Amino acid sequence: MSATTAPLLSVERLTMRFGGLLAIDDMSLDVAARQITGVIGPNGAGKTTFFNCLTGFYKPTEGSVRLNHPKRGLMRLEALPSHQVAHKAQVVRTFQNIRLFPKMTVLENLMVAQHNALQRASGFSLAGLFGLAGYRRAEAAAMDKAIGWLQRLDLIDKANTAAGDLPYGMQRRIEIARALCVDPLLLCLDEPAAGLNPRESAELNELLKHLAGDEGIAILLIEHDMSVVMNVSDHICVLNYGRKIAEGTPTHIQQDPNVIKAYLGEDDADEQLHAETAP
Repeated sequence: MSATTAPLLSVERLTMRFGGLLAIDDMSLDVAARQITGVIGPNGAGKTTFFNCLTGFYKPTEGSVRLNHPKRGLMRLEALPSHQVAHKAQVVRTFQNIRLFPKMTVLENLMVAQHNALQRASGFSLAGLFGLAGYRRAEAAAMDKAIGWLQRLDLIDKANTAAGDLPYGMQRRIEIARALCVDPLLLCLDEPAAGLNPRESAELNELLKHLAGDEGIAILLIEHDMSVVMNVSDHICVLNYGRKIAEGTPTHIQQDPNVIKAYLGEDDADEQLHAETAP
């Protein structure tokens, strides 16, 4: 990110306490538009709590989360009601555990993601009940959007298949397609490679690069699979016990001694160093 380019998202001195537990400790981070920012760290480092603060599930104890929306200007995400973070600010997330509706078709899952727009167009049921023209147009637009994303993500041949009948890796892809139907400016992915085999992880890499580079969607990525993080991220932030201990390019992060210590433990890191320097 150049000095003259304002970040899409600015997190400043974010702190999240649960009683006596300090889950996020004075964290600051800038997220650039059209880039992939990885957030990594050992289990319990505070990564998912950080996502929950960004996306309205938690209200941070201290600090601010500012989004530079291209149409609505500066928005304070921590001040928005949780349901407006996706709808109004266009900050959308997926979860560690797949949350598709397994009995619905793939296409129906993508239509459900657009329920806010369809509900408004229906006049909260009346226009939809009577099939008025405004609702029919909104429904057709939602269908076009869903089909468009299925085509772009090579899922169109599964449109009428029950989501729960598909392989795990494909369900992950469908969950991302459903999130894309909300027109995100910032897509927050919580461990999208979890449970994927090496081929599926490689396909995920290509998908994420396509979304950021070709579709222009900023991506904030929590991931334990380092083959994904290091291959796709433009910038990486490392958390440990709720504190940011490093950030920079993948090459910088791989060589940072604080990161090595956090992942291996101090004793293991010392043993590795001795092994590498032994004659």
